[in-house]
Amino acid sequence: MPLEKHFELFVPPPGRLIAACAASRPPGLPASLPLRNVCRIVRQMVGELVPLFGDRVMLRRDRRRLSCHVRQIAMYVCHVALRISMSDIGEAFGRDRTTVGHACHVVEDRRDDPAFDDFVSAVERIVTVVFGMSEVPAHE
Repeated sequence: MPLEKHFELFVPPPGRLIAACAASRPPGLPASLPLRNVCRIVRQMVGELVPLFGDRVMLRRDRRRLSCHVRQIAMYVCHVALRISMSDIGEAFGRDRTTVGHACHVVEDRRDDPAFDDFVSAVERIVTVVFGMSEVPAHE
């Protein structure tokens, strides 16, 4: 039996699809900038800031591990500071939403270190200034 007989494809009317996409967008981000580009910009910013202000232990490790830490911090900042959903972040980074959740947990666990917490707080402040979001809650 063809699959189409059991499952009808639901395609919303064109007006509702645009409204649904706009509703899933975090408030404060420019509508003309796709979320994928926002995440890429954040990742690039974190990658540039790590050698300048990052802890020395992170810099001594191999490049693959460093890029993993940069990606995890960028995912965390996108989720916490910019309020982008884990699904959208995962799509932008080419990962699954559960990977984004894991990255957020890893970064949150590392925030017990005062130097790392200061670094992530600085990145959050920079990202919120760049994207013009003023209502970001402080980290507890």
